[in-house]
Amino acid sequence: MFASVLLSAVAGLLVVLSWVYCTKPYLACDLRYTLAALRVASRMRKLSSSKRFHSILDTFLDHVAKDPHKKFLRFQDRSWSYQEADQESNKVAWVLSSLLQEGQSAALLMSNEPNFVFVWLALSKLGCCCALLNSNIRSKSLLHCFSCCDAKVLLVGADLQEAAEEVLPSLEQQGVRVFMVGEGPESNNIQCLSHKIQQASGTPVSPELRANVHISSPALYIFTSGTTGLPKAAVINHKRLWFASLLQSIAGVRSDDVIYIYLPLYHTSGFLMGLCGAIDQGITVVLRQKFSASHFWSDCRKYEVTVIQYIGEIMRYLCNTPKRDNERDHKVRLALGNGLRADTWEDFLQRFGNISVFECYGATEGNIGFVNYAGKIGAVGRVHFLHKMAYNYALLRFDTEKEEVVRDSKGFCMEVPRGESGLLVCRIAESAPFSGYAKNQHQTDKKKLKDVFVKGDIYFNTGDLLKIDHEGFIFFQDRVGDTFRWKGENVASTEVSDHLLVLDCIQEANVYGVKVPGQEGRIGMAAVRLKDKMDFDGQLVSEHVRSCLPSYARPRFLRIQDAMSLTTTFKLMKARLAEEGFDPALIKDPLYFLEDQQGYVPLTQDLFQSVQEGRIKL
Repeated sequence: MFASVLLSAVAGLLVVLSWVYCTKPYLACDLRYTLAALRVASRMRKLSSSKRFHSILDTFLDHVAKDPHKKFLRFQDRSWSYQEADQESNKVAWVLSSLLQEGQSAALLMSNEPNFVFVWLALSKLGCCCALLNSNIRSKSLLHCFSCCDAKVLLVGADLQEAAEEVLPSLEQQGVRVFMVGEGPESNNIQCLSHKIQQASGTPVSPELRANVHISSPALYIFTSGTTGLPKAAVINHKRLWFASLLQSIAGVRSDDVIYIYLPLYHTSGFLMGLCGAIDQGITVVLRQKFSASHFWSDCRKYEVTVIQYIGEIMRYLCNTPKRDNERDHKVRLALGNGLRADTWEDFLQRFGNISVFECYGATEGNIGFVNYAGKIGAVGRVHFLHKMAYNYALLRFDTEKEEVVRDSKGFCMEVPRGESGLLVCRIAESAPFSGYAKNQHQTDKKKLKDVFVKGDIYFNTGDLLKIDHEGFIFFQDRVGDTFRWKGENVASTEVSDHLLVLDCIQEANVYGVKVPGQEGRIGMAAVRLKDKMDFDGQLVSEHVRSCLPSYARPRFLRIQDAMSLTTTFKLMKARLAEEGFDPALIKDPLYFLEDQQGYVPLTQDLFQSVQEGRIKL
């Protein structure tokens, strides 16, 4: 009798479990994320309420005390333990203490190198804010950064001396002192601090030097691209720094992991999610000066890397490298980043093995982010009740032609239903603050959307179009401006790119809209890179786009490039290409035009003139 009852109970339990699995396949993932989110929330509450603020630097010093000989940093053939890195940064701090005081700002113009890390730690020990300058910017843009952050000192790497010397007279007029850190040829104009640092004491500077730093104090300035071409300085306070650092904890990074950081340290991904997250976890960082697809997996094997970061098109570059027999011979178990397209995601897993991909969404200055904790290919996140309680976000109906939100008769915005794309906004509140851009109130105000659902409310405008499907997964669609309007219809550039990438001859595709005189909206154009040893077949490509895309979404112009134009953070460049247009007299790349009957044909000057003068129907 008992056996019969037990058997029935087990059978019933199996039925219930089967029903749960079939109706709620992501329940286990949701529960795991719930626990992780609660842990992070508890930790942030503790950090915010503590009488003595515990910074990411303090966490680093905790690891120095607890496990001093553990490897902290590896670069090329050298390595530094947590204790050695602490001592190196102490030396820098003693030298800089005569130049800077608590609360002042210093700017770093350095490539990925150990000195970048040591100098930042040193500045933190002095209670100073650090402006992370993009190492690719020059002249006017570089000078503009100093007007944003009030830096008193510029610390430049040896390999970037020339960039600093270009603007040295202007910096001196502003009262900015410039110093070189690192080994390199001596400059007559820039004092090198390396000898002083080598001679300095490795003992700690007094914690009293940073006694007034609290969780709301500015920790960093990270520069984002501006619409005018000039960088905007996003203010990152210590609270924001902590939030970004804890992402590794949510992703499941362990204390025995080794993370590979090749993304630029002046960028949010490399510095906050990468370096600071690694310090929080107490793990080893393998630092590379810049990304190399050909050395990527050999580096992973050499340094026994277990966690990698990615951004933008980097994963596609890895998938485009020649296949090798040993490409699954590695210890990488987790990939953390953003901007991974669904097709590349599948190719990456199929080719390089069972690596857990943790895709996320966010912006340097934004007040909202998502994580795809369930591993759904193509998604950037998932709707979760705890997240929704903390962040009051919505997807708004958006007019891509006017590039503005659609409002009802009362003047308020309207949410889109599930399955439709909408503009992501998040209410600015204490739990979701927007610090804005330093000394740029105009650009700060442009990111605020007012009177969204009630009079007087203020939301952060991400400028991104997202979609939530019926399972609650969140998908990135396009940047506002990446979606263009033609023939009264919205065209999603990402969707068109996906269709082009199906073709055997096309390796990469970048779709955008270009203006044509006398026409409303923008007509589709695509810049493509062909696969090695493949020719462009205009007839085949035209048949494909006609079969899978509506007439208004078909790229009428094609530009074949040897290499795709990218931003410094590995994102496809669209604005400049759109501005260049399709004039064969100005563009040296091969250009093609989609003729109604003939397919894609070479775009001659006569054909271009016919389009410009309206003699060809588009």
